[in-house]
Amino acid sequence: MTYLERMQQQVPYVANAQQAPQQLQQQAKHLCWQLNQLDPTCQTARQALMTTLFGTVQANTFVMANFNCDYGFNIHFQGFAYVNDNCTILDTSPVIIGAGAFLAPGVVLACAGHALVAEQRAQGVSTSAPITLAENVWLGANTVVAGGVTIGAGSVIGANSFVNRDIPAGVVAVGSPCQVLRPVTAADRLQVEQFDIK
Repeated sequence: MTYLERMQQQVPYVANAQQAPQQLQQQAKHLCWQLNQLDPTCQTARQALMTTLFGTVQANTFVMANFNCDYGFNIHFQGFAYVNDNCTILDTSPVIIGAGAFLAPGVVLACAGHALVAEQRAQGVSTSAPITLAENVWLGANTVVAGGVTIGAGSVIGANSFVNRDIPAGVVAVGSPCQVLRPVTAADRLQVEQFDIK
C-alpha cells in the first residue's frame, strides 16, 4: 500500500511524514493561494478552483477568504456548506463535511498529529485519523476538531471548543475538552421577523 492510498482510507494510521506526497501538498498550497486571491464575487472562478482542489465539492459549497488545507483531495463536501474566513483543514485523512454544515471563522479540522515522544516527533513520526461532520453541524468560531472525531447530525459546537471525542446528534456541546451541554429542543426555535422588500 502506498502512502497516498493509506491517506485516503477511513482508518487511523501512524507514519513518517517525510514520506508524504510533497508535490500534492505544494499543489494544494498553490490552489489555496489562488482561491484566497480571488474577488469574492467571482463565483464561477472560485467554483472552478474548488473543483480542482477538493475531492468532492458542490455548487452550493462556499469557502471564504484565508482558507488553507494540506491536500484538498481528502476533503469531501456532501452538499451546501459555508466555510467562513480563516478556516484550516489538515486533511491527511478523509474529512467528510455533511450537507448543511456551517464552519465559523477560525475553525480548524486537524486529522494530523505528531508523536508524543520528542525523539520520534523530531524524526517526523506523525499520526492521522479521519474527521466526519454529519448533516447540519455548526462549529462555532475558533473551534478545533481533532482527528478521529465524528460529530452527529444537527449538533452545535460552542465557540473556542476543542473536540477530541465523538459528539452525538442533536446536541449543544462546548468546552475544552468539548462536552455535551444539552439537547437542541423546540424551545431553541427562533421567531423570525418579517420585513418589507423594497
